[in-house]
Amino acid sequence: MDKKRIIYIEHYAGSPEMGMEFRPYYLSREWVKMGYRVDIIAADYSHLRNRNPKIDHDFQNEIIDGIHYHWIHTTTYDGNGVKRALTMAEFIGKLYLNAKNIAQKWKPDIVITSSTYPLDTYVGQRIKKYSNAILIHEIHDMWPAVLKGIYRMKRINPFVVIMQIAENSFCKHSDYVVSLQPNTKDYLMKHGMQSDKFLNVNNGVVVTEWDTLENLPDMHSDLIKKLKAENKFIICFFGSITISYAIDYLIRAVQKINISQIAVIIVGEENQYLQELKKIARSKKSEIYFLPKVPKRAVPSLLNSIDALYVASVTGWIMQFGISMNKLFDSMMSGKPIIYAMSAPNNYIVKYNCGISVKPESVEALAEGIKELYFMPAELREKLGRNGKEAVIRNFTYEKLSKKFARLF
Repeated sequence: MDKKRIIYIEHYAGSPEMGMEFRPYYLSREWVKMGYRVDIIAADYSHLRNRNPKIDHDFQNEIIDGIHYHWIHTTTYDGNGVKRALTMAEFIGKLYLNAKNIAQKWKPDIVITSSTYPLDTYVGQRIKKYSNAILIHEIHDMWPAVLKGIYRMKRINPFVVIMQIAENSFCKHSDYVVSLQPNTKDYLMKHGMQSDKFLNVNNGVVVTEWDTLENLPDMHSDLIKKLKAENKFIICFFGSITISYAIDYLIRAVQKINISQIAVIIVGEENQYLQELKKIARSKKSEIYFLPKVPKRAVPSLLNSIDALYVASVTGWIMQFGISMNKLFDSMMSGKPIIYAMSAPNNYIVKYNCGISVKPESVEALAEGIKELYFMPAELREKLGRNGKEAVIRNFTYEKLSKKFARLF
C-alpha cells in the first residue's frame, strides 16, 4: 500500500544545518519515521536561515533526512519592509497558480499550511479542492493580532486587513486548526472556527541533540572558562536580540543588585538594539558580556556550561494567547533553573517548579528574583533544573508532539 502523503507548506522552513525555522523539519522527520511521505514546500530565501539553498528552477527537489523539500524561488529582502511583503505574494502566487497541478500530480492525503502569515490557506484550500485532502492550518505567530499588538499597526492598515480576511478564511475552511499557543481557541472561534477543530501542539525539543554536544566557538568557551575560574554565577540570555525579550531589564536588574560574583552573558546576533544594550551595560560597572550567536547544534553545550537562564518578554494583550517559545523548552531541557518574567497564562516555570517567576517589566522584581536564585542552596537550584528537564522529556519532545499532531490524520 502506498504511503500516505503530507504536503507541508511553510515559506521559511529550514533544517538544523540551514537554520530556522526548525519545527517543520522536526515534525516531518518524525512523520517519515511513522511511515508518511512528507513534502515540504518552502522559499529558497529566508532571513531566518544561516544558509539558503541554491536553486535554478521552482520546485527544485532536495531530500534531507528522508523529507522531500521543494524550493520556490523568491526575491531576497532585508528587515520587515515592503520587499518582504512582496516575497510573500510571490511565494503564494506561484503556489496558487500551480495548486491544481500539485494536487493532481502529488495526490496528497494531508495538506498543512503553516507559514508565519495566513495567506497560504488559499493555496491549501485550492489543493484540497482538487485532491480532497485533509486541510490543516498551523498557526505560528498570531497574524494579524501580532501586527497590531506588537508592531502597533492600525486595524485599518491594508496589510492588516488582508491578513484578517485570510485568518477568517482558514478558520472557516480548514478541517483542523493547530496552534502553537495554547490559549487561542476562543479567539479563533470568534473568527469562524468550530470548537472541535482546534488542537494545541507546542514547540519542543529533540532529545538526541543533547546526547552529542557540539563544541562552542573558542570565544564563548574561553570567556565561560574564565568566569568559572573566578567562581562567577553565570546567567545567560540566548536568542534573537529584540526589544520584545526585555533584555534591558536583565542588565538593569544585575546593575541594581551590584553583586560582583553575578555575571551575565548575552548571546545573539549583532544589530542596532544590541548596540543600545551595550550602552546600558557600560553605564554602570557590571559583569555583562556580549557574544555572537552560536549554531543550533552548539546550543546544548552553551546551556550546559552556565548556571541559570533568563527567559522574558515585554507585556501586551497579545500575551493572552500564551507562549510556545523554542528558547523556553531548550532552557528547561538544559537542566538549569530559569529566571522567568512573562505575563502569559501558561506559566510552565510555576507549573513544573523549574525556576523563579517574577513580575514582567519590573527591574525591582527581577532583581529580587535573581538574588533569590543566587542565594538559594545549590542543591535546590539543581532540583529546579531537574524539574524542568523532566517536564520537557515527559511532555515536549518532538517524538511525542508529532504523534499528538498526527491524531488529526
